[in-house]
Amino acid sequence: MLDKNVVKLLNDQINKEFYSAYLYLDMAGYYADAGLEGFENWFKIQAMEERDHAMLFRQYVLNNGHAVVLGAIENPTKKYANHKEPLQDALKHEQYVTASINAIYDAAFAVKDYRTMQFLDWFVKEQGEEEKNAEDNLRKIEMVGLDGKALFMLDKAIGARSYSAPSLELD
Repeated sequence: MLDKNVVKLLNDQINKEFYSAYLYLDMAGYYADAGLEGFENWFKIQAMEERDHAMLFRQYVLNNGHAVVLGAIENPTKKYANHKEPLQDALKHEQYVTASINAIYDAAFAVKDYRTMQFLDWFVKEQGEEEKNAEDNLRKIEMVGLDGKALFMLDKAIGARSYSAPSLELD
């Protein structure tokens, strides 16, 4: 049986992960409207990954005998002034998610919930990768700036990303 506070934080994380998927779909829409299909693809895949993360948290809560509590998902729609802003927001958002997962880890550690800590280990590692990817994308757009040819090439390179489902096994 999981600690009540840990369950609450896990349920909150499910909703945060679904919000992340909405946020990245919104960013994909921004890039689609701008004609940057590579960036659009990158963020659509990111949205699918976030949905997968929500489902992994959901299954973990269920597997441990607790109810899943889904909350309303906030509308993430934002107007961006340039192609760099969504990438900046993506990095900030990944840092927010990292802090949220760390808070769950801290709560699990406080009650010696080693099983939840082990479950979260995958997400801790994943968040390191997510933040690095967001930083890399931001650095790349900063390098090319407004140069159309360079942006076209970057869009093609980023568009090569493909989806693969997470390989986390749940108890």
